[in-house]
Amino acid sequence: MDQTGLGPDIRFRPDTIPSATIVPAQSMDLLSQREMASLANADEGVYDLFRRCALAILNTGSSTDDPSAIFDAHGDFDIRVNPEPRGLQLEVFNAPAQAFVDGEMMQAIRSHLFAALRDIVYVHHKRVRQGRFDLESGAGITDAVFRILRNADIVRADATPQLVVCWGGHSIVRGEYEYTKDVGYELGLRGLDIATGCGPGAMKGPMKGATIGHAKQFNKAARYIGISEPGIIAAEPPNALVNELVILPDIEKRLEAFVRLAHAVVVFPGGVGTLEEILYILGVATHPDNSAVPVPLIMAASEADRDYFVHIDHFLRDVLGEGIADCYEIVIGDAAQVAHRVREAVDGVREHRVEHRESFCFNWGLRIDDSLQRPFHPTHASMAALRLHSDRPRHELIAELRCAFSGITAGNVKEFGVRAVREQGPYQLHGDEFVVEHLGSLLESFIEQGRMRLDPANYVPSFQLARQA
Repeated sequence: MDQTGLGPDIRFRPDTIPSATIVPAQSMDLLSQREMASLANADEGVYDLFRRCALAILNTGSSTDDPSAIFDAHGDFDIRVNPEPRGLQLEVFNAPAQAFVDGEMMQAIRSHLFAALRDIVYVHHKRVRQGRFDLESGAGITDAVFRILRNADIVRADATPQLVVCWGGHSIVRGEYEYTKDVGYELGLRGLDIATGCGPGAMKGPMKGATIGHAKQFNKAARYIGISEPGIIAAEPPNALVNELVILPDIEKRLEAFVRLAHAVVVFPGGVGTLEEILYILGVATHPDNSAVPVPLIMAASEADRDYFVHIDHFLRDVLGEGIADCYEIVIGDAAQVAHRVREAVDGVREHRVEHRESFCFNWGLRIDDSLQRPFHPTHASMAALRLHSDRPRHELIAELRCAFSGITAGNVKEFGVRAVREQGPYQLHGDEFVVEHLGSLLESFIEQGRMRLDPANYVPSFQLARQA
């Protein structure tokens, strides 16, 4: 934040808007004096985090998922938060022009900017300034996730159980994208709301399709929830269809938010980030305490992409045992059939929640193991310390594999991970011959199919696999 009072250096470029003043669209009308002070205090890092998230949001529709390229291209971008007697104003300088129409910022992007400000300031004050979040216990982490979602008005006591979480890759080909739209359309026809990671590809397609389905049913109250986190938002900026955005502090809390909000989960083809999500929900579903809790998981692909989930299914069965297949269903082809199975699953979840007098809006009944809740920070040391051995208990191996895929995702698209791999070389992953062979085969197929980056031709693997006796 400029502290000189002279304003930032405004540049005139055809791909930027020199300056613009923005007022709130839906959320975050006011900040307290302490909250404003934290934004002005460079030592606390709140402003820098907000600036980077704001640039990512304004970069929606970009054709790159390289965060360094985004930040380098807009090094002169700045944003100022101005308290006014009747509310807040944001001033942006040298902002990407694609966020504007005829000089006016798009309403959705304006809303996303204030949502980012709301979440970043709220989390900082509850965790750092006030110490009100207990992040040392599982119950405390779940409470923090709930309170962040509540503050963003994502969890609502009167909400109907009809939220479908859709996961899948941001780097997908046109045919796969069209299929996600077809499924989204069928979900919308059945009155189902959509939550995704809010980026492009399989995160945008279901929302785009659902808008038509809801429109045909005259449903004007459809929800399109985007759930992100600061480390990935630059590579996957929120698409403009998202009408409710929330930013969780890290990937683990983001994943917990997904599974506790979801009434069903649909997974489309993707890359390593999608495998991380699949492993996370399988780790939750296979916990003994969750044996009676329905966690519907449907993997869906077009007929042309059948082999994708055939390979995933083989990998999961071979590495985790045949019983893992009881935790998911694979539906190939007919988009209407996918939506029909989802509708049945959602109705089953509703009946279970009614019978057990449980919340519709937040699944408190799920037990999430400590290994899935604790943040994993991918570094060369932490990645090398993972032990991918087939003789480990299933839940432990799932957790280790989830961390491995999380680290590879960081090395592919998260700024700190991309920089670490560029400076120190690929992450090293160690495991026994059985796991490494299956993991290597799966990852190689992702590379061959261009599922690692939006620019697959220039992809350099961020990992190496090493066999151990």
